[in-house]
Amino acid sequence: MPELTMVQAVRDALAVALAENPRVIVMGEDVGKAGGVFRATEGLQAEFGEDRVLDTPLAENGILGTAIGMALYGLRPIAEIQFSDFIYPGFDQIVSEMAKFRYRSAGQYTSPVVVRAPAGGGIKGGLYHSQSPEAFFAHTAGLKVVTPATPRDAKGLLLAAVSDPDPVIFLEPKRLYRSTREEVPRAISRSPWARRVWRAPATRGPS
Repeated sequence: MPELTMVQAVRDALAVALAENPRVIVMGEDVGKAGGVFRATEGLQAEFGEDRVLDTPLAENGILGTAIGMALYGLRPIAEIQFSDFIYPGFDQIVSEMAKFRYRSAGQYTSPVVVRAPAGGGIKGGLYHSQSPEAFFAHTAGLKVVTPATPRDAKGLLLAAVSDPDPVIFLEPKRLYRSTREEVPRAISRSPWARRVWRAPATRGPS
């Protein structure tokens, strides 16, 4: 198994998800040609095409609203918010729409959107690039909130999030993006992705 940083493990998980399921779409500001601010999506547009890895306008409300519409029509969008600090313009889309479709439709519809965002401080980013908004979403019915601690966690949990039938807020600690390396499985297996691609170490507690 290769040793990967967390940002490499995130990119690897996105590549697995795109390769495994043609319904998976990666979208966000600069995620395509530029590969994202932290290069978490580097090379994915070249590998999978502009129809699968979409550059969007700088409009978080629009990114999230579009992702909800895609999900309701059967796609599996992974929407990147460039920094978690910028998620607030789309807050209502997340808590009032995305999180509520299963309840609102009596289980007839779900909104399987993964919202990825770099979060937290530690990079001297100042007030607009250092916030940790997980508490807002952890108290919202209908949402799962995930923050990985290691590269291995990042890949396994992101694949699990993509395969979840309900929305997941996936907050990546930017300070940990390149601070450590860890052996991460590279195998691509059929669904359910998380069970076959990722195995937690035996010494780890419940995940």
